[in-house]
Amino acid sequence: MELLFIIASFIGTALIIVLIKNRLVIELLSIGASFVAFISSVFIALKVSVFGIYTPLVFLSVDSLGSIIMLIIGLICLATTIYSVEYLRQETSKNIIGFTRVKQYFILLNLFLMSMFLAASANNPIFAWIFIEATTLSTAFLISFYNKPSSLEAAWKYLIINSIGLLLGFLGTLLYFTTTTNLGGNDFVSWQFLQDNAHNFDPMVAKIAFIFVLIGYGTKVGLVPMHTWKPDAYSKAPAPIGALLSGALLPVAFAVILKLKVITDIAVGPLFSHNLLIFFGVLSIAVAALIMFNAKNYKRLLAYSSIENAGVMAFGFGLGGLGVFAATLHMIYHSFVKVVLFLSSGNLLLRYNSDKIKNVKGALSVVPVTSVLFISGFLIVTGTPPFGIFLTKMQILSVGINTHPVASIIALFFMAIVFIGFLKHVTSMFFEEKQVDIEISDKHIWLIIPPLIFLVLVFGLSFYIPPFLYTLISDVAVKY
Repeated sequence: MELLFIIASFIGTALIIVLIKNRLVIELLSIGASFVAFISSVFIALKVSVFGIYTPLVFLSVDSLGSIIMLIIGLICLATTIYSVEYLRQETSKNIIGFTRVKQYFILLNLFLMSMFLAASANNPIFAWIFIEATTLSTAFLISFYNKPSSLEAAWKYLIINSIGLLLGFLGTLLYFTTTTNLGGNDFVSWQFLQDNAHNFDPMVAKIAFIFVLIGYGTKVGLVPMHTWKPDAYSKAPAPIGALLSGALLPVAFAVILKLKVITDIAVGPLFSHNLLIFFGVLSIAVAALIMFNAKNYKRLLAYSSIENAGVMAFGFGLGGLGVFAATLHMIYHSFVKVVLFLSSGNLLLRYNSDKIKNVKGALSVVPVTSVLFISGFLIVTGTPPFGIFLTKMQILSVGINTHPVASIIALFFMAIVFIGFLKHVTSMFFEEKQVDIEISDKHIWLIIPPLIFLVLVFGLSFYIPPFLYTLISDVAVKY
């Protein structure tokens, strides 16, 4: 029932927004829908932690991994919607956008959020593919939101690369269906049905299928070399959308890879998928580190950070066992800290009217609260102790050093490069001399509260994991 409330609230809100012209009502309806989604996702996570699975309909089913991802989406969607209200009001006051754009934004935002919830809860790989493709269509318009040549180029790049990638993922998904020798008279093929019949799969077909799936959905995740859309899309999209792309959509796509990985592992053994994930994981960490060092745009810098952290997750999931536990926890930390960083970057953009690193100087004295949020986010996301990402990275590396020492050493080296590169840019933006023509301002509280709450949340989760969440993560480590 909770999942149906989520879907109905987003659909209803989007339809009502189409019909009305009152900005305040549009904003309140959107916040209300996100609040319903947040509360419902909490209840679903609690149910799954007790009963193991939540299935409101045959087409929709949520396991431990799905409930974690829905909880992530629920938290982030509420924060980004609240932030979007004030963020868009500031842009309207500067004549950057008008009411029509605001209306389009909230319609697309609600459709985007609904698509992610449906993708995370779909009980069939084809349905999951459809809903992830729906996220591509809605976010393409959000990336081109400002209707500038560069944003239009980023949107087309995002749309074409992701559509081709998802087409390959769809082909791989269909191959899993063709290897099922007995449908048992059941026309609906669920994840569990495919898993139960995985021992009938032709091993070679299963390997080919997983390669297509990893390339296809890996494009959505942003694994190297399928990452080329990410810096452009993240830098041109509004800041709240960047937070959703990095913090919420990335885990949704990763979940599909992991579910099909389980089926592949039954058919051919875990070594094949593990080696692929480790290879793409280390490659993503290395490439992101090298590009990040010479970044010119602080929103693109966050995109490179997402690529690096996607690589860390892939590396952890490829190691299995404790590596899966650490990678799942890393996914949660990364999603939450990216909200801090992207929303803080939105505040910087509003103050400096530029996303170029060279144009942001002395931010610590110009926007002190925003600066503290961004710097804290930088320390967390790069794995500085004592924050949670430091622990998850060390857990992943400690597992990897026993079975894949060379890959672990390479990963550790480039993680250090990531920290150095990020530190270089943070120092330039926040600690160099202030520009004299910039007024000191950090007064819009609703631009500060959402990232501040997530900073506190990440800090708290670094030292204490609620029992229900620990149960869910442990279950993921056993199943995946």
